[in-house]
Amino acid sequence: MRNISDLIEQHLKYILQNSPNGTIEIQRNELADQFQCVPSQINYVIGTRFTVEKGYIVESKRGGGGYVRIQKVELPPTDGLKGHLFSLIQDSVDQPTAEGLISRLAEQKFLSEREAQMMKAALSRDTLQLKLPLRDQVRARLFRAMLTALLSK
Repeated sequence: MRNISDLIEQHLKYILQNSPNGTIEIQRNELADQFQCVPSQINYVIGTRFTVEKGYIVESKRGGGGYVRIQKVELPPTDGLKGHLFSLIQDSVDQPTAEGLISRLAEQKFLSEREAQMMKAALSRDTLQLKLPLRDQVRARLFRAMLTALLSK
């Protein structure tokens, strides 16, 4: 059985997918009532599953008429993609950021699912058993090398 966070994420992605402009506005409290959870659960899902690395821009306005606006952002075409990704990775990248970017690349068909799984395995903390910050620096170098090889088709 899936947990409540997965259900909320799936629901929001479904609404986004069916949105004509790739943007939705939701009321935290209304969504919490719909899923019979606390508003902080909605905040958790939005904060962890709708990040820039995963291809979303989130705006939030608190208060009585408050809302959360989520917008899906597409990656640039292949010719500008590598530069865009390198600007996100820079000299160091943590595992959640790397995995989010890899998932996004696979979702938008820049990588196959197999390539994505291989990259995630190679960049995991289990594979890179080094102390921080060296681990994140090595991950960034490996990630950039992989992207250069895969996106230079």
